[in-house]
Amino acid sequence: MSENPTPAVKLACRGVWKLYGQDVRARLAEAGKDARAAAAKIREGGGIVAAADVSFDVSEGEIFVIMGLSGSGKSTVIRCLSRLVEPTVGEVIYDGQDLLKCNARELMEIRRRCIGMVFQSFGLLSHLTVQENVEFPLKIRGEAAEAAGERARKMIALVGLEGREEAYPRELSGGQQQRVGIARSLAVEPELWFLDEPFSALDPLIRRQMQDEFLRLQKQLKKTIVFITHDFLEALRLADRIAVMKDGFVEQIGAPEEIVLSPATPYVAEFVHDAPVARVLRARAAMSKPLPPAERPEVSAEETLESAIRLFDTGAEALDVKDGAGKVIGALTPRDLIHALAQSEGGPAEGSKVDADAA
Repeated sequence: MSENPTPAVKLACRGVWKLYGQDVRARLAEAGKDARAAAAKIREGGGIVAAADVSFDVSEGEIFVIMGLSGSGKSTVIRCLSRLVEPTVGEVIYDGQDLLKCNARELMEIRRRCIGMVFQSFGLLSHLTVQENVEFPLKIRGEAAEAAGERARKMIALVGLEGREEAYPRELSGGQQQRVGIARSLAVEPELWFLDEPFSALDPLIRRQMQDEFLRLQKQLKKTIVFITHDFLEALRLADRIAVMKDGFVEQIGAPEEIVLSPATPYVAEFVHDAPVARVLRARAAMSKPLPPAERPEVSAEETLESAIRLFDTGAEALDVKDGAGKVIGALTPRDLIHALAQSEGGPAEGSKVDADAA
């Protein structure tokens, strides 16, 4: 029996379509069960297929990244999940409840208390201070001023802006403004967090820093997150699982290493062709059997090989690989690294993973 039970599904997207045009719902019904044929028929009739038969589950505490090029449908999907855009057909089930069947009052309550959203544009209110911006959603839902102020101060400190409470957005850098947006979103203590390209407007250095901050926050808060990006390296760095979209369809869903090493379609293969494998493969995928106890540097089984490689700069001949409970489950040597990286050029390294029962 597994020591780590499978997390519960927090959000389920089931057969969601978003179509624009005349009689598109009728044409979809006429087309039958072949989704590709249905999309082609709708487009031939002048309709627009923004999202096509999209289905996936997001587990509690997971970072689920939806990625694709501009026009792939990724932003449409996240807007359908939050009902900022009404899907044409489908189901969006949150904690067992179909959000598409909620009335306006029910939906507003769920958004206020359970769902946080952060978008590419910071959306800060320019006439309000940092403190007031973060307090804003709490006051909207009727929180007492003292409680709202205390909660806002905690969130501001959490995102590293303590001391800037009285600053106005114009006095902050782009990265700082995005931190305020994140603090405001977190202030309502969302169980489910939607982020639509939140860092894409930032310059590369600030973007990397914000990714670091995001990962730090997630390690503390363990939110259930749907994150949209067109940046493949960002997806690789942040995701527990990735959904790759093209022309409204989901081409493949999998862990980053699955997407890179076992692309399901020619499109995904082309998309990941130049992916840096060392940033994708985890230590658990390359480790060999544990070595006899000794003083060695340690690496988490979930760390990338890129991170592990840096530890060999100290002159270590091997690393101990530990699971989340701190138990040594394998060893990593330079030979293991070379083997895993070389084998990944043609697919996953055969025999590169320690037997699952040992982990």
